[in-house]
Amino acid sequence: MTRLAQTAGLNDIQREILSTVRDFVDKEIIPVATQLEHRDEYPTEIVEGLKELGLFGLMIPEEYGGLGESLLTYALCVEEIARGWMSVSGIINTHFIVAYMLKQHGTQEQKDTFLPRMALGEVRGAFSMSEPALGSDVSAISSKGVKDGEEYVLNGQKMWLTNGGTSTLVAVLCRSDEGHPEGTAPHKSMTTFLIEKEPGFGEVRPGLTIPGKIDKMGYKGVDTTELIMDDLRIPANRVLGDTTGRGFYQMMDGVEVGRVNVAARGCGVAQRAFELGVSYAQQRHTFGKPIAQHQAIQFKLAEMATKVEAAHAMMVNAARKKDSGERNDLEAGMAKYLASEYCKEVVEDAFRIHGGYGFSKEYEIERLYREAPMLLIGEGTAEIQKMIIGRRLLEEYRFQG
Repeated sequence: MTRLAQTAGLNDIQREILSTVRDFVDKEIIPVATQLEHRDEYPTEIVEGLKELGLFGLMIPEEYGGLGESLLTYALCVEEIARGWMSVSGIINTHFIVAYMLKQHGTQEQKDTFLPRMALGEVRGAFSMSEPALGSDVSAISSKGVKDGEEYVLNGQKMWLTNGGTSTLVAVLCRSDEGHPEGTAPHKSMTTFLIEKEPGFGEVRPGLTIPGKIDKMGYKGVDTTELIMDDLRIPANRVLGDTTGRGFYQMMDGVEVGRVNVAARGCGVAQRAFELGVSYAQQRHTFGKPIAQHQAIQFKLAEMATKVEAAHAMMVNAARKKDSGERNDLEAGMAKYLASEYCKEVVEDAFRIHGGYGFSKEYEIERLYREAPMLLIGEGTAEIQKMIIGRRLLEEYRFQG
């Protein structure tokens, strides 16, 4: 284990899980990640390895066949996986957001139907809020679900769906006006629908189309897609929790888990960038000595390591807060904001240490340099995080005059 980003207070099971994951990352992910990323190839063998390790059931309760571990354990595993290749952590993130939403808000029938198969990785989850025209403005969602007898008919277009092609269960947020009079606040007239589908692209079930992978600057390998619903019919018992109008709150609860995940990813990518930078600085010689012996490089390494340590501490705090059952939107927002910003800065510093070689696709830092920007916008931009943080601070520090 490295000196940086250690976590105090872990039990023997947590330490064993993390040691196993780190070993898997070092042996099975890091050696092939850059090659797969350059080909934009889905990491099938890596995913199968994660299934064998039981990671798809890490946070799913033992009664449903999972390991029943905490969000902290999950976040620390994500940190390790992102250190190897951030795209792989994205594959399990959306899966766990859906599993968490089912565990917290699903009916007993929905839990019994999906969670055991999700724990095995047989059912793979994805979730979808965003649409082409709304960005961070969730209240502007236009996709709609309309009750028709014992079914709902869904229409609309969703965007930026991670695991859109490979998933078999998608939690989709739509507007549903049924039972909500005109003038109801937008966030009180939204519903989460659980859509089962076949993996792949094209029409994956009648009325549901996954057009294909979106070509991205980074975050390759994992499939990011659109989702188009055209008179898609689903049974009424596939409303999450069997109650309409709760979708916004259910999704926000899941997104808090997602923000801790993104913070963990930022920590993992930053750690790998530091490892690459400090290693290269000791191998590269200029003016008769390794560049690590130049004060300017030592200052840069010191700043990078401090940022890695600070981001990790905030991520751990946010995870532990959520595990305690307390509200953690402030801590999750802070952790996501700081970790993603620090990740970008640490990666850029490692890139600078590599000099011209950092611009070469032969070096791993080139991949990290393209991957880090996704964390600045995933699960809410920095500006959204600062809005959340600012509002919560005003609640906590209300002026008494």
